Amino acid sequence: MSESALVRFHAGLAPDSRGRRIQEILRWDDDQLERVHDYIQWLFPLTERSAFNPGAPILTATDIAAFRQRPDLQASLHNAFLRLLAFYGFAETAEAGRIRIVVTPEFPRRSQDWARPGNHNLLRISRILRAMTKLGLAPEARAFLGTLETLNAEDPERFGAVTLRYWREAVSTG
Repeated sequence: MSESALVRFHAGLAPDSRGRRIQEILRWDDDQLERVHDYIQWLFPLTERSAFNPGAPILTATDIAAFRQRPDLQASLHNAFLRLLAFYGFAETAEAGRIRIVVTPEFPRRSQDWARPGNHNLLRISRILRAMTKLGLAPEARAFLGTLETLNAEDPERFGAVTLRYWREAVSTG
């Protein structure tokens, strides 16, 4: 059986539907990541069609199995996660074998662009959390959710209760 376009994209073997390779997208600057809206579905695929990018691939059971079994696909997904974390003003660390997502010095500046109710990046974060959980990086997704919950506890209007509910559901069900 041949690999899907999505698996080939994450393996670095094929471009997305617009001719862009994953390595290229991950090198984009923050402005380009903000401006372009049709890459996130390739980096963090889901099992349902995107309302915003109906041409994006839909994650299949075969794709899910491939991501969960193949270290190269896990690494690709993890690299995409690290890039988006930096875009949002976060970084991943490990302490005593435990994954943590921490706020970086860039967070105050970066969060001005996205950390408010109704911003499209909140939907992107929902997608990231769901894809990570479904594709085998649940510890990273839970760590990211924990940091987001802490930030919202400090300022309950930052994301809002509805957004937090979606994020919690994304991590619990994938």
